[in-house]
Amino acid sequence: MKLVVAGSTGFVGTEVIRQAVSHPSVNTIVALARRPTPAPENAGPGADVSKIKSVVCEDFENYPESVKKEIAGADACIWLIAITPGKLKTMPFEQTRKICLDYTAKGLEAMAATSNKPFRFIYTSGAKAERDQSKKPWILGDYSLMRGQVESHVLNYAKQSAGAVQACITRPGIISAPGRMGIGMTVLSTIGRSIIGLPKVEVSEIATTMIEQAVNGIEKETLLNEDLVRIGQKTLAEQGKSS
Repeated sequence: MKLVVAGSTGFVGTEVIRQAVSHPSVNTIVALARRPTPAPENAGPGADVSKIKSVVCEDFENYPESVKKEIAGADACIWLIAITPGKLKTMPFEQTRKICLDYTAKGLEAMAATSNKPFRFIYTSGAKAERDQSKKPWILGDYSLMRGQVESHVLNYAKQSAGAVQACITRPGIISAPGRMGIGMTVLSTIGRSIIGLPKVEVSEIATTMIEQAVNGIEKETLLNEDLVRIGQKTLAEQGKSS
């Protein structure tokens, strides 16, 4: 299988790459990001880092032919490009919207045009995303509605593709990685869980779940945090028994 990981240098993307290089069903990993993607650390004895093809894309709204060539023939994409709540204050909201919505729409369109069929698109959203645009949450209202709008776009695109595209939305809460989170992230995680009531999923669990959905098929179109934990823990346990 040829797997595209969009946002491969980020927190979750790094873990997805680390696991994917050891997955027997993944033959090629197109690591798509604004900067080169390094080989993962601590990938394990069964890892094959030669699977990784680092592809730099400077503009996620306009894909040059060189990038289109690399993503052509993909079987699935794990899409991780977005602005998280913790970074909202670093840019105008319209820029956040552009990165979350426009980049996703253009990326899905570009990949679907040259992918194998059916093409599986795994989109990473958030636990508090709201698809019903008439229901504005009291915390991060505009952001939650916008993320819900992206979800709807992805799902509608798949439904209108006549089976050519299969979509899955993952809705993690706080993504935790013990020993790999800085003080700032740890504080934000505590606030998110205590005040907003966000659930938690380990980064290893969500990465495992997304790879599982990409390789073996989508369980359901929306995976909530508890689904990510359930599938991730089950798959990791099975992998541990077979190793």
